[in-house]
Amino acid sequence: MRSLFHKTIGFCLLGFAVVSCNDKEDPNYQYMPDMYESVGYETYGEYKVFENAQEAKLPVEGSIPRGWMPYDYENSAAGLANAKANLNNPIPYTQDNLAEGKGLYTIYCAVCHGDKGDGKGILVEREKILGVPSYDDAGRAITEGSVYHVMYYGINNMGSYASQTSIEERWQIDHYVMSLKDKLEGKPEREFEEEQTSLLPSRADANIYEDAGDTAAEGATENNQTETQE
Repeated sequence: MRSLFHKTIGFCLLGFAVVSCNDKEDPNYQYMPDMYESVGYETYGEYKVFENAQEAKLPVEGSIPRGWMPYDYENSAAGLANAKANLNNPIPYTQDNLAEGKGLYTIYCAVCHGDKGDGKGILVEREKILGVPSYDDAGRAITEGSVYHVMYYGINNMGSYASQTSIEERWQIDHYVMSLKDKLEGKPEREFEEEQTSLLPSRADANIYEDAGDTAAEGATENNQTETQE
């Protein structure tokens, strides 16, 4: 009886020691560790397990990065004209979107285009850059589509802002640019809309809609990226 008691105490102490020394982040025993510990390969390394022994592969033809949607208007005069005539802002004109657009405009655009959109930014006043048009310039007659297209590709001395801003951010700037244009032309302030389907925040180049099955959203997706001829 005493022997059994001693054995029980011994097992309890052994169990306590095992449990107390156990690290939950590093299990004592691992079965088939390759199932969850992947082999690390150098990006441009040569390994027989890959086709042609090359680890780095090109993406499958026709595939696009997660969270990115292609912009269907080409970087050309014809593409700009097409966007100018047919591309519309897919996000609602709300107070929040306009406020976000104003903040982003101040960061990226006002330095050249001016706080009022009259082409008299600080760089223009200091003659660091010349020829920045006002948003109400009749010769350019900017639209939502042309503004976005210019932000996406850039034009003349203005570079592309596709890497600094997301799709939704560019469309928010677009709303603010058009509001400045209306003020310069003396038009009444546009009424705000109700919140609708919006773009998911995504950097460089793209956002996708929350409901991928929404056909209306798919149609709006085509209007998702462009420049701002700010």
